[in-house]
Amino acid sequence: MFSGKTEELLRRVERARIARKRVLVLKPELDTRYAAEEVVTHYGRSLPCHRLPTAVCPRRFQELVTDHGLRITDVFAFDEAHFFGPEFPALCESLVARGKRVIVAGLDLNFRGEPFGPMPELLALADEVVKLTAVCAACGAPATRSQRLVAGLPVTDGPEILIGGLASGTNSDATVSYEPRCRDHFVPPRR
Repeated sequence: MFSGKTEELLRRVERARIARKRVLVLKPELDTRYAAEEVVTHYGRSLPCHRLPTAVCPRRFQELVTDHGLRITDVFAFDEAHFFGPEFPALCESLVARGKRVIVAGLDLNFRGEPFGPMPELLALADEVVKLTAVCAACGAPATRSQRLVAGLPVTDGPEILIGGLASGTNSDATVSYEPRCRDHFVPPRR
């Protein structure tokens, strides 16, 4: 979190548009932190998008892209892909097989430091992977982990998906937030 994943996604979308490519931007329905019908960065930059159910069934996706022109869409950009289900990598592969460019942004690890959703498979299938790092909130080193905080204290249990944001109140429940941590300052689950 807070590494600039969505900023990078939007940058790539803008470059595709400059190249006169037709782009469809999508995100999971459950991501409503800033706006329901936009992909929004933590710093407020945004682009309109379409929402998909977390369990992206190929038929529902086919309906959406048919409505918006599968034949005329050149680039499919997905934000917060870690929220999609196990069928998501196959969907991406089917788009690539049709000659489409697919751009995906998501977390590779959950708040426990474990592989998150479909991301391990997507990383293995991808032609290009760019791993961004945030800045550790504890020491300023490169951060590759997301620490869940409740009332300001690290937690290592609970549901895998709990939408939150910065501790400054960007989420609906101000007691739940996340902060970037380096490996040394990340508090992992008790084993």
